[in-house]
Amino acid sequence: MSAIHSLTWDEMSSRTAYAVMRLRVDVFVVEQTCPYPELDGRDLEPDALHLVATEGDDVVGTLRVLAEPDGGSRVGRVCVARDARGSGLAGRLMEAAHELAGAAPTVLDAQAHLQHWYARFGYSAVSEEFLEDGIPHVTMRRAGSL
Repeated sequence: MSAIHSLTWDEMSSRTAYAVMRLRVDVFVVEQTCPYPELDGRDLEPDALHLVATEGDDVVGTLRVLAEPDGGSRVGRVCVARDARGSGLAGRLMEAAHELAGAAPTVLDAQAHLQHWYARFGYSAVSEEFLEDGIPHVTMRRAGSL
């Protein structure tokens, strides 16, 4: 079973940071044939937390949790390596993200075809479908208990 680590960008080794970026580019840019600016600067925010799933020395999944101005959290960049899909790892990453967010509400921009998957974690659509980098998305929110 994969180990999940919670790290700020500065806490990551250079090898881990490289592996996280490579996985995100492999999934979002190459696999989904979607050239977009993966490096958006938000990874470096001091309160940004990165969940990194590893098997041995390999990074097999990741997501990030960002602070929102309203006191909530934004979950994003959820991805799992092709060989690790179907193992429940993405769900474990989401559960770990919710543990980090605590009682705060969370928001995310889901690829539209994954709405039902995110709904399993208590998310509901709060926007109409929109295109982000040519891929249909919908903003979804999970109420907190603040």
